[in-house]
Amino acid sequence: MISVSKAVGAADFEIAAGFCDALAAWDAAEVQTYGVDPEEVLAMYHGETSSSLAAKYSVADATMFIARCEGAPAGCLAFAPFDDATIEIRKFYVDPEFRGKGIGSALMRAVLAEVEKRHRRAIVAHTTVYMGNAISVYEAFGFTRCPPFRQMPDSIAHTEVFMSRPI
Repeated sequence: MISVSKAVGAADFEIAAGFCDALAAWDAAEVQTYGVDPEEVLAMYHGETSSSLAAKYSVADATMFIARCEGAPAGCLAFAPFDDATIEIRKFYVDPEFRGKGIGSALMRAVLAEVEKRHRRAIVAHTTVYMGNAISVYEAFGFTRCPPFRQMPDSIAHTEVFMSRPI
């Protein structure tokens, strides 16, 4: 059985930080195939702690979700405001042990249900060409590729994928 709940306490944010660490290690390894210095990617996108995640995703208009499968932590997905009209999805990760079991879709359903209660008009996601599973989930939920919504260094621009959908 899959359950998804909001991260609410220190233990939940410790779980999320562990997932973010695993995502960072995987990202750093994968990006090398594209000629990108992994240290640049780690510096730009990773390095969260349980405290920094709690500070960012325990405020109004931002939430971190934790998925569990048969009670075991299986993945996370968060959102936060991008601007006054847009929410951004962040920190999408499913533990390899639980991939292919619907965890990513369950997380996305929970996030979209929560985001639809907000007063924003769009939701955006920033991912990479080598995160094919994430791209597939985004597409299944109506996201389409869009122009970049943030500046990227030339050294990594060729790996970045930007997606959006209306709320």
